[in-house]
Amino acid sequence: VAEVPLANRATLGNMSPEFGSTAAIFPIDEETINYLRLTGRSEEQLALVEAYAKTQGMWHDPDKEPVFSEYLELDLSTVVPSISGPKRPQDRIELSDAKNAFRKDIHNYVEKPVENPVPHTQLDEAVEESFPASDPVALSFADDGAVDVRPSAANGAEGRPSKPVLVKSEERGEFVLDHGAVVVAGITSCTNTSNPEVMLGAALLAKKAVEKGLSTKPWVKTNMAPGSQVVSDYYEKAGLWPYLEKLGYYLGGYGCTTCIGNTGPLPDEISAAVNDNDLSVVAVLSGNRNFEGRISPDVKMNYLASPPLVIAYGIAGTMDFDFENDPLGKDTDGNDVFLRDIWPTTAEIQEVISSSINREMFTKSYADVFKGDERWRSLPTPEGNTFDWDPKSTYVRKAPYFDGMPAEPEPVTDIKGARVLALLGDSVTTDHISPAGSIKKGTPAAQYLEANGVDPKDFNSLGSRRGNHEVMIRGTFANIRLKNQLLDDVSGGYTRDFTQPGGPQAFIYDASVNYKKAGIPLVVLGGKEYGSGSSRDWAAKGTALLGVRAVITESFERIHRSNLIGMGVIPLQFPAGESAASLKLDGTETYDIAGIEELNTGKTPKTVKVTATKEDGSKVEFDAVVRIDTPGEADYYRNGGILQYVLRNMLKTQ
Repeated sequence: VAEVPLANRATLGNMSPEFGSTAAIFPIDEETINYLRLTGRSEEQLALVEAYAKTQGMWHDPDKEPVFSEYLELDLSTVVPSISGPKRPQDRIELSDAKNAFRKDIHNYVEKPVENPVPHTQLDEAVEESFPASDPVALSFADDGAVDVRPSAANGAEGRPSKPVLVKSEERGEFVLDHGAVVVAGITSCTNTSNPEVMLGAALLAKKAVEKGLSTKPWVKTNMAPGSQVVSDYYEKAGLWPYLEKLGYYLGGYGCTTCIGNTGPLPDEISAAVNDNDLSVVAVLSGNRNFEGRISPDVKMNYLASPPLVIAYGIAGTMDFDFENDPLGKDTDGNDVFLRDIWPTTAEIQEVISSSINREMFTKSYADVFKGDERWRSLPTPEGNTFDWDPKSTYVRKAPYFDGMPAEPEPVTDIKGARVLALLGDSVTTDHISPAGSIKKGTPAAQYLEANGVDPKDFNSLGSRRGNHEVMIRGTFANIRLKNQLLDDVSGGYTRDFTQPGGPQAFIYDASVNYKKAGIPLVVLGGKEYGSGSSRDWAAKGTALLGVRAVITESFERIHRSNLIGMGVIPLQFPAGESAASLKLDGTETYDIAGIEELNTGKTPKTVKVTATKEDGSKVEFDAVVRIDTPGEADYYRNGGILQYVLRNMLKTQ
């Protein structure tokens, strides 16, 4: 542990939710003190930290091994470079197997190839130039000029579906896009982009690549957004910015970008080629979130990689690439260049760290970090003890959580006559539920903004408008990859609106408005690991504001379960071994949930009775497990949520 640099410890701690832990905590030791000293803390502060840690028994002495309750062994020789994807951070792939894994996964994202394509050579040269590592493919041209391609090998992992599309761009020239093309390569702030080892490693790799004559492929949208201004300083001092910029990695800002959907739109001609031909293209980013629909609405497959590998994949231009055996390109003498030829050594990285990073960078950058620039300081600041809400703002609006709230909580009630808003499968993440990413024209969120005078070019992202509940409600359950099983073969934020004859398809938000007008409560049915991923607060807030009273699943991710309770939504589980499918529930039923009112007695029932009445009058009954696990959670639920609970307690102490 003592040998692990603090920046690496922080990376592991940041990734805790992705490998299933609540937190990953390293002890305080000499490495901690050295880092605090490097980043500008006073000697008095360092002495206090060390003395406190030792007094509390939290100081790590490498010569004295602590006594643990459990031991796990890891052979460090088995640790190899890896990436993860194409849609979850826990889907780990050894880098040496990345090409093979992609070829297995791509079959889940594309239509079946044509059976008897007609050979054609029109695109041969363009395909070879754009994807030199790809296998030969057979092309078939329809009357309208569209191209269909079958895999070069059988449908196993060794072959891949291919659909080359010729793209002509005034800015980028002529090139071919195919399944697996890397269209986004982003070095983004979360996880590790204040870590000098990986950030300088990426910059040194860029330097070596440029010196060899390599370049980023023209269809790749690049992004550089470090987690600290200090990164800019040491890049500047080390003279590495020109090489990064040569490969397209200009400073875009500091903070959340690629992995929260702030990459911005792809170039029009690339977006059109992807969508018109249903290409499954790829984003590679150095963040810690790659859930479906989060990065870009045009990108179906998303992979997490270290900053140096982000740059390498941008040069390769495709996920169908084997870094060990496929050359990245040719140098100025015409020789093949492999990743191993430009990968910086640990000694090279450490030499640059030693010569380019110092204490003054941190003290200078963070001396007035809360002061803000001139534009921030010039913003008018209203006077008074309470926030001055602007009724015209489309960014910050007064949320309705406390509207009509009595001083004392009203008794909780059973749920009667509820309808299903969404019937969902396994591994539905908070990114499927929570508003995230860009705001697509024509959606309820876009309609709201346009009705309030916002031009589409100024929509910004859902994340940037998280202070406006009207936008966020409309973006809840609106992920473009969400599969609501109430509908057949439809992806996105849609449901069936049973307030209308026949239950026609509608936007989830629009249907929820109609249900609210009709006084009909809502439930959501889910599968295993419901709410996994980031513990997004809006996944619970949006659920509650849509009118959902209960979520019934096979299992919950623990944090989302408690967040639902915190918003006044009761989490219930199907009986062990049962599911919506096994109980033959299709989401068209009307639901009654009895037994919730026992909470008014101060007790939490272990189960409640759920009765699902089908359209023909037949009933399905089962006892759902109540996942209110602690007395504190029961108090939150009785109050309608944690916000109401806290406010009422504050009022009592005034």
